[in-house]
Amino acid sequence: MKNADLVRRKDAATPRGVGVMCNFYAERAENSELWDVEGNRYIDFAAGIAVLNTGHRHPRLVQAMQAQMERFTHTAYQIVPYASYIELAEKINARAPGAFAKKTAFFTTGAEAVENAIKIARAATGRPGVIAFSGGFHGRTMMGMALTGKVVPYKVGFGPFPGDVFHAPYPYGLHGVSVQDSINALHQLFKADVDPKRVAAIIFEPVQGEGGFNVAPAEFVRALRGICDEHGILLVADEVQTGFGRTGKLFAMEHYDVTPDLTTMAKSLAGGMPLSAVCGRAEIMDAPAPGGLGGTYAGNPLAVASALAVLDVLEDEGLIERGAALGQRLQDKLDGLKSRVPEIGEVRGVGAMIAVEFRKADGSPNPEFTRQVQDRALERGLLLLSCGVYGNVVRFLFPLTIQDAVMAEGLDILQAALLQ
Repeated sequence: MKNADLVRRKDAATPRGVGVMCNFYAERAENSELWDVEGNRYIDFAAGIAVLNTGHRHPRLVQAMQAQMERFTHTAYQIVPYASYIELAEKINARAPGAFAKKTAFFTTGAEAVENAIKIARAATGRPGVIAFSGGFHGRTMMGMALTGKVVPYKVGFGPFPGDVFHAPYPYGLHGVSVQDSINALHQLFKADVDPKRVAAIIFEPVQGEGGFNVAPAEFVRALRGICDEHGILLVADEVQTGFGRTGKLFAMEHYDVTPDLTTMAKSLAGGMPLSAVCGRAEIMDAPAPGGLGGTYAGNPLAVASALAVLDVLEDEGLIERGAALGQRLQDKLDGLKSRVPEIGEVRGVGAMIAVEFRKADGSPNPEFTRQVQDRALERGLLLLSCGVYGNVVRFLFPLTIQDAVMAEGLDILQAALLQ
């Protein structure tokens, strides 16, 4: 089997709207490495877009899923429930930020988690409005797209979108948006566009993923919490990409001294299996009537078994702490290259959620150099992902289980790609 043959078959059989970054096809993978159908090896600094914090095919996850397959693979939890769903909910409730009684519901995708968080917020408050932020990404469903603060490629040709969704600028110091600018914009929304008493929720990413790994300043998060408390608005933290050890904590909101009312999660929750969740204050989670939440595959037993194993692996192998150390190692490498790579405008992030933004000599975004770095790295066998509103940011999402030697090899390739 050849990659070129599969490219031709893909072009004939699947729509162009499903964009594909690589022109090679996976055959097998192990921890932080994968091999294509022609036997070529790649170091994976993409991790399925932040899904593989525990690496490809972690043996404990595989074992947990195999054991579950011997029992049953599907009943639909809303029809015939199973104990593992409850056990996972209990563990998430105990670990999610917030010193209050919590409940958790499981779904399949991150977009589903976001959709259901908005449903829950509207049911709990009796209000329709939702405020999100520029640069935010919340999914490809209609409500997800409405909340997402980036038009190309996510919104082009798909409108109209659900109403009562408003956007404010997210703090972005490199682009001249201060915390005060963001807060002022929220107050302007309340003056010009929507009565705060009609707003059910403010949703934000503690570290924007697709937006460029922009870390929310502590004063910004505190201000959001204060605005929500003042007006009876629910604060929703979208931790789909930041969750499960990526930022040096189990959840990114643990870096702050305030807590959200609702938290969405997915991606590395189940280490490669499709599973998402909404966790929040018990009384808020109970607002929808029976039947208002759920889904045929929501809380799939194989995915739940994998997620239970993920929580054990993160703790037993010290991966949260290791992720913080690996992130520092990467940040030190990039900081050390600044003097030799003038295109580096900023290195930022928290824990193992690190990104580098590239700028031109005049300070404007440099997506061309970003693509060159990606291409050069890929030629040498390193998978990198870009992001950012201007496509000028490279984000690093290596598994937290990556072998030290493979990490070193990946950093060497990265340096070569930057200096070529």
